[in-house]
Amino acid sequence: MSVEPEKWGVIYNPKAGTRKVQKRWKEIKEYMDSKGVTYDYVQSEGFGSVERLAGILANNGYRIIVVVGGDGALNDALNGIMNSKAERKEEIAIGLIPNGIGNDFARFWDLDMEYKHAVDWIINNRRKKIDVGYCSYFDGTQHQRRYFLNAVNIGLGARIVKITDQTKRFWGVKFLSYLAAFFLLFFERSLYRMHLRINDEHIRGRIMTVCVGSACGYGQTPSAVPYNGWLDVSVIYRPELLQTMAGLWMLIQGRILNHKRVKSFRTKKVRVLRARNAPVDLDGRILPKHFPLEIGILHEKITLIIPN
Repeated sequence: MSVEPEKWGVIYNPKAGTRKVQKRWKEIKEYMDSKGVTYDYVQSEGFGSVERLAGILANNGYRIIVVVGGDGALNDALNGIMNSKAERKEEIAIGLIPNGIGNDFARFWDLDMEYKHAVDWIINNRRKKIDVGYCSYFDGTQHQRRYFLNAVNIGLGARIVKITDQTKRFWGVKFLSYLAAFFLLFFERSLYRMHLRINDEHIRGRIMTVCVGSACGYGQTPSAVPYNGWLDVSVIYRPELLQTMAGLWMLIQGRILNHKRVKSFRTKKVRVLRARNAPVDLDGRILPKHFPLEIGILHEKITLIIPN
């Protein structure tokens, strides 16, 4: 199939989120039409379909793939492109129109929720090659590899992602979802027996959460940038109650690495040899727990359309 180089392949999921999200898509579509954008759009039909649709668009020659959604939809699209049979995948440009609740990666690039700004930036087509993180594991039958742009969370961080996702689906309210998640963080503070290998250093012990970030990782890896070919790692041990309160404030302020219960690293690869009963998520998508895991980085492996 031959596609015009400047034609967008747009993926959206009208079932994701509230009625407001669905109404917002109609407004986005009308604005793209008013700007004379040439595009084809496809509708997600449930969990996993964004990945499949992104792969189809890539295989059919679309060189600009626009995701209308949050971190989870962006992660699905990334995996669809990376697992496609398209040639020169690093030249496929991803455009992002933030939507829904989780938009941490968009915030890193100062992509606000104003869809007109996002559409205008994609039209302007300013591109930057960025890194792609990967997580490899054996599922008992075959070796698997999943890709991410923002971060991998192991332990309580992944639990918070899971709780937030469940509550937003039930309530459909962002504030209540995050309130439930932070309530869990404040009072649970579970510990997981982990064994990590980072830069030839073995880290063993009872750890609350680990964040491996190519970008800011929901504030847990605030110094990470997704284009330097490195991963930042934050290992967070269980704080005392007052230290938890201070940690939450430092997380909001982007200073979590200054907390005395946090140990930070910069590396190319992380081996998670053991993390007993710990959940794992990549960019908000819960990963089946199969240890050991190998987390690494592919330098400048894909292209992102960024703001002016």
